[in-house]
Amino acid sequence: MTKDLHVYDIVKRPLINEKTYQMSQVLNQYTFEVDLRANKIQIADAVMKMFDVDVMSVRTMVMPAKRGHRGRKIYTRKQSWKKAIVTLPQGQTIEAFNL
Repeated sequence: MTKDLHVYDIVKRPLINEKTYQMSQVLNQYTFEVDLRANKIQIADAVMKMFDVDVMSVRTMVMPAKRGHRGRKIYTRKQSWKKAIVTLPQGQTIEAFNL
């Protein structure tokens, strides 16, 4: 169990691009990069405390590491990371996504 994670250690940054902006406008879903050790309950609690909103559901996925090649050698260009998609009830928004 990872009880040593602080709220600001769990949610690292919001992910804002064209697809996540569309999801926030149409489906009321927001996407964050989160700590690999965090579970769905910790992510929901962190988002509720940080942004003062209610969380309906959390979906998580681990994005694989990016590999690179230099001749015959294989190396890791970018480490694996965890993405969380948080769904909010209608009428609630997170201002970081409203640009």
